[in-house]
Amino acid sequence: MSFTEPAGRPGNPDFRWPQDTAEPWLAEAASIEGEIAQYFLVSARCGCFMQAARSLNVRSTLLRKQLALLEQTLQRSLFSFQGSALSLTREGQQLQAQLIALAHERKLPVIEQPLIRLAVAESILHDILGRDLIALLRRNASVRLEIIALDSELALQSISADIVLWLAPGDSPTPGPTFATSQPQRLAQLDYLPHIAKRYSRVTARPESPEDLADFMLVQWQHDRQIDSFRPWNELVEQRLAGVVQMQSYELMLEMIRCSACIGLLPMYMSRFDRGLVALPGLFEEVMRLQVWLAVNEHSRDVAEVQTLVELIQGTFSERGEWFE
Repeated sequence: MSFTEPAGRPGNPDFRWPQDTAEPWLAEAASIEGEIAQYFLVSARCGCFMQAARSLNVRSTLLRKQLALLEQTLQRSLFSFQGSALSLTREGQQLQAQLIALAHERKLPVIEQPLIRLAVAESILHDILGRDLIALLRRNASVRLEIIALDSELALQSISADIVLWLAPGDSPTPGPTFATSQPQRLAQLDYLPHIAKRYSRVTARPESPEDLADFMLVQWQHDRQIDSFRPWNELVEQRLAGVVQMQSYELMLEMIRCSACIGLLPMYMSRFDRGLVALPGLFEEVMRLQVWLAVNEHSRDVAEVQTLVELIQGTFSERGEWFE
């Protein structure tokens, strides 16, 4: 963390450090614990207790409690609200200047966050994990996280990451990461079926066989063309001479199904993720299935931040267990 030096320089005869002020209570600034001083300075800079708590990765209630104790110790009001805006009082501005000056003499604690690289299958990131990752970032604005969306087998085998979450057919985690990892953990089994938006299909008119799909537009995510276990669906799409759209974007493919009366292949949990979509069972005899696997890089498996993120992922899948039944 860097601080702006007060105007003037020690070599200037008119310069005075804030501790030379006529305000005796400011002399206590030197005895404020470094962590509490950081709480105050970050809150002053952010102008928002919630944002300061996120930046410091602490609970907002803890931050405000510590600042209230600081005000009680100094017997001064340091913050005030003008409407909904948080600002410093005159005494708060004086303390801020004092602490900034002292920061040149002592180092306030700055906790460097390790860079965590998470590689995750694009559909899992969008459908299952995205909301909990956003919640994590809301709570902790100091985290350093790189998210790599895996949209192909080649991408999976060419990356290096701390945590990998991928999809594989059968009961084996292969093909998987090529670097050394912990023993892969299977998190869920995903069965896939064609889906359509409810508003575009009456129950009595929904297709019940591959032949019935002739009157519907089909949409295919390009990534699915590489998956052998999706052969029945892929062959149907490949045979189409008309009425088919192939998409590079998973999210846009979902929008095509939602808004364009298209039918596309999606995991069966999708009707729980989006109540406007409905699965079409019975179109294919063969089961189309993938397994969700989780593995951690051997070199970073003991890093606390990595363990926290792994626990978040495991918790997400555990909470959504009924999606995969």
